[in-house]
Amino acid sequence: MVRGASDSSHLRAAYLRAASRLIRFTVPPRRSVLEIGCGIGDRLAALDPRDGVGIDLDPHDLELARVRHPQLAFHSCDLERLEVPALDGRTFDFIVLSDVIGDLPDVWTTLRALRRYCHDETRVVITCPNALWSPVLRSTWLDGAALKNLLTLCHFQLVRESAAQLLPIDLPPLSSFVNRYLSATPGLSRLLLCQLYVCRPSALPQVRDHSCSVVVPCKNERGNIDAILARMPALGRNTEIIFVDGNSSDGTAQKIAAHLSNDVRLLHQGEGRGKGDAVRRGFAQARGDLLFILDADLTVPPEDLTKFYTVLAEGSADFVNGSRLAYPMEQAAMRRLNHAGNRLFGVALSAVVEQRLSDTLCGTKALFRRDYERIAAGRDFFGRLDPFGDFDLLLGAAKQNLKIVEMPIRYRARTYGETKIDRFRNGAELLRMTVSAFARWRAAYG
Repeated sequence: MVRGASDSSHLRAAYLRAASRLIRFTVPPRRSVLEIGCGIGDRLAALDPRDGVGIDLDPHDLELARVRHPQLAFHSCDLERLEVPALDGRTFDFIVLSDVIGDLPDVWTTLRALRRYCHDETRVVITCPNALWSPVLRSTWLDGAALKNLLTLCHFQLVRESAAQLLPIDLPPLSSFVNRYLSATPGLSRLLLCQLYVCRPSALPQVRDHSCSVVVPCKNERGNIDAILARMPALGRNTEIIFVDGNSSDGTAQKIAAHLSNDVRLLHQGEGRGKGDAVRRGFAQARGDLLFILDADLTVPPEDLTKFYTVLAEGSADFVNGSRLAYPMEQAAMRRLNHAGNRLFGVALSAVVEQRLSDTLCGTKALFRRDYERIAAGRDFFGRLDPFGDFDLLLGAAKQNLKIVEMPIRYRARTYGETKIDRFRNGAELLRMTVSAFARWRAAYG
């Protein structure tokens, strides 16, 4: 075994031990417990539940769990939907997700599904490795900020946050002293290997019914049009799709024209240039209460717009910004230099608008039309428009005191056409706009 693999194995074992200790400390014995991703059931059995149920996807592990722990019940199901007919109508005192949250394809869907097993006093216990350790462990997880954001958007209130294992190697008595006492030093919790979150369900808000307009800027995306139309979800009481064609040469406009209806419209960009201009033209013609942007390259699934709609319709935010950097992405989805640039601009623009933004250049966004009209009316404050429209909208939303939240999304590789981004030229434009926006914003401070 290579040295790196051995180190990773030791770290993972240390993490699992720390997670088990934290869970046993958090979950009292003789309570009803549901564990998602239970494996062979040993962790669930160690909690000594009055009523213990485990859910997993691996049939081999579940068979072994039933043999090892016949006093517990185990069921197989998809870990996103969590649909187990045998558990219909049942709720639990504690729901445990240990070392599973980062492997879920869609954490939003799982957290939403989890609520069917919650009563008012249920506590959800989540453990996961600290994302800072992911290069060593050769894995990737949602960072703590992204996970807490998803918990909030799915209406779970954080009750307690903890962490353990500053020194993940066995060097008694030094390791015991460091992990028990030194790890409590303020500031060091950011470095601890194992993180734990305890949360409770809050009341679900009433969902208002809105009409929606989805603006799809497109240039030479003919091969994606059918998929966009077929996969577009029904949003609210009505969904219109507005394609804005940027003078395509591959027949994109003709492809769209074959599908025109009252709810499928085509605008021509004409003399305008760039995605930002296309978005502004589409928004100006939109009829919906809510406005969405979807890139025509299908790197973000149209189905994900349902999540953006839900956040706005539940009143959890005024502006929803997609974040491609929370989940691992497909290998060819984003080049390394682009990835680094996106993170850099996220930090820079967060400093400007005084709200946390991890990904400022994700093309998928949603907001109320009434708020967009206010942004458009105050557009002169920041001056020069950026080529993609992302900074224009984010800066304007912050200036209008809108609550911006991020929605983690799975970013896919393009399968048709070519990117329209010029990394260096467009990056320089965005940098100039960021510096200018910072100066204008900070001018109010003295």
